[in-house]
Amino acid sequence: MTGDKVLITSCEDDPRAAGRTGRIVDAVPPGPLTAGRWTVHRISPLIGPVLCHTHELQPA
Repeated sequence: MTGDKVLITSCEDDPRAAGRTGRIVDAVPPGPLTAGRWTVHRISPLIGPVLCHTHELQPA
């Protein structure tokens, strides 16, 4: 999953990320530290890395 390009369909962490694409940072499936959310980055110069639930992401 690391490096996979994803479409963010919605994002509780930062609603501005919805509709944009980014890349998964995590090398292992998310756990309790991130409350089960994936870290996505390279979304936009104005949007830093965000945490998204699996249901908020689609393969891009």
